[in-house]
Amino acid sequence: MEELRSFRPGAIWPDSSGAHINAHGGGMLYQDGRYYWFGEKRAARRSEGINVYSSGDLYNWQYEGVALEPVEGDADHEIAWGCVMERPKVVFNEGTGKYVMWFHLELRGKGYSAARAAVAVSDTATGPYKFVKSFRPNGNMSRDMTLFKDEGGAVYHVFASRDNFDMRICQLSDDYLSPTDRDVVIHSDHREAPALFKHGGKYYLITSACSGWRANEARADTADSIWGPWSSEGNPARGPEAETTFGSQSTHVLPVAGREGAFIFMADRWKGHDLIDSRYIWLPVQFDDGGAFVEWVEEWDLSWFDK
Repeated sequence: MEELRSFRPGAIWPDSSGAHINAHGGGMLYQDGRYYWFGEKRAARRSEGINVYSSGDLYNWQYEGVALEPVEGDADHEIAWGCVMERPKVVFNEGTGKYVMWFHLELRGKGYSAARAAVAVSDTATGPYKFVKSFRPNGNMSRDMTLFKDEGGAVYHVFASRDNFDMRICQLSDDYLSPTDRDVVIHSDHREAPALFKHGGKYYLITSACSGWRANEARADTADSIWGPWSSEGNPARGPEAETTFGSQSTHVLPVAGREGAFIFMADRWKGHDLIDSRYIWLPVQFDDGGAFVEWVEEWDLSWFDK
């Protein structure tokens, strides 16, 4: 397999074996000089657990296997085959030495009514991860979600709640396994697909509207404190197809290691009828007096940030 040297948003993205990467709704962990991409393992329609890939350069990815697989033979288990695992995010806890995964869980046969957060742990980045528990954080529904690790090690769970009408943020316990009572509503505007990052002392939150598998207009919110107040900055996408976020939906904003102020907007171009073939939209985040924004680039590489 010939090595890749650039990003081509929306194209087939082969791993080192030549298979299209299957890591949708994903998140990224950078640890000890290597990136780990966790995402939903999808068949055409079915949820099949959580995959993990690794890379040293962000272009070329090695499949590391299934990080967390549904449980076989126990239909009553919380992650029994038939459940739905979405938007996995992993953080490393320096205090416990554990890799901690959070994801949105829907129970087998319950549609999207369970609306739970779930936690799994591993001693290694690639796993396999051991399921710990699922719950509604502080009694609140939890659907699309992300994790954000701030300076000092505090980790926050950002999640769509109250049938996606509320976007909440909750600080996690020191072991990253449970919510604390530091839990607030950011806004109540029917949003999902949160991606949170920090630049220049300011917090940025990108979300999408709620329109199923159909792409829609993103929105950026900013705050000087993670607890708010948060202010809307409008649509961060600019140029043609900005009104549909280039046909995609946000999942994560990745700080590029070793490059101050360099961030990659990660999104999914969903194919609801064939989810395994959903494509990845990775674009450089730019900044000006209007805040953070994203423009379409047909093909690019990390030297873009040297401009």
